[in-house]
Amino acid sequence: MKLSSQLAGTPLVPFSTDISLRQTTNFAAALQESTPLYYNDESCEGTVAPPTFPVSVTWPILSNLGSFIEDQNFPKDVLLTQVHYTEHLIIHRLIRPGDILDIEGEIAAILPHRAGTHAVIRLTASDEQGVPVFTEYVGAMLRGVECDGSAGASSLPDHPKAEPLTAAAWTSRVRIDPLAPYIYDAGADIEFPIHTSPKFAKAVGLPGIILQGTATLGMAVKELIANAAGADPEHVREIACAFTGMVMPGTEIEVCCLGIKALEDGTLIFFEVINAEHKKAIRNGFIKLERPMP
Repeated sequence: MKLSSQLAGTPLVPFSTDISLRQTTNFAAALQESTPLYYNDESCEGTVAPPTFPVSVTWPILSNLGSFIEDQNFPKDVLLTQVHYTEHLIIHRLIRPGDILDIEGEIAAILPHRAGTHAVIRLTASDEQGVPVFTEYVGAMLRGVECDGSAGASSLPDHPKAEPLTAAAWTSRVRIDPLAPYIYDAGADIEFPIHTSPKFAKAVGLPGIILQGTATLGMAVKELIANAAGADPEHVREIACAFTGMVMPGTEIEVCCLGIKALEDGTLIFFEVINAEHKKAIRNGFIKLERPMP
């Protein structure tokens, strides 16, 4: 299969969604979050969703991407080869229950990769007043798909990398409950059978069900906020990483802070996640805070 780089810029059908308190609290609970800010139902104005909640908001688009691409020239069969490879969230503010979000999207970039083609979808969400809430860049690896060139790379956000260190600045161990994929499936409303069907997972060559990549990311961000961001999620403005390994339920992961860099407009915290096989489940990760470290 082949994909033309000229298809970069292909628009997606707009999507609108209402955010409920049940959605945001279920998502927080699926990540075993204990921050009261996520659960205060006395005033929806005082309640926010976790920083990685946008991945749940955009799932109806990404899980039915073929229906959102109207361009008849786009070879939709290549979508059958995709796996979630990269994630980059730019957060203007945390989502709140009661938000009505309008989402516009496009295929932002089509890039050659040794494993196939790296296609990046840009999804921009705005509130009822037209004020941006978040922009998500979702990178799909189209395995075994060739592309005839590179397009759109200059439109992607910068991804700073930590300088190599001999040891992590700190490490937090997180136990993954055997039921975590099922709980995240329900709480995030992100459904895919490799995470909840042992039969399906083994049929596609996996040893068993695996934890969702965005669940691993959400748990890592939770640890980073608790240990390196003053336990305050409202100052998180960017989250990015690459998904490069599996996390099995019933095992333990290590969230490793690799370093912290002060900027004029905030702070960068670099991280990776190591799975039970001592492989990187998440690499090249960072979060950006809008203020200096506390």
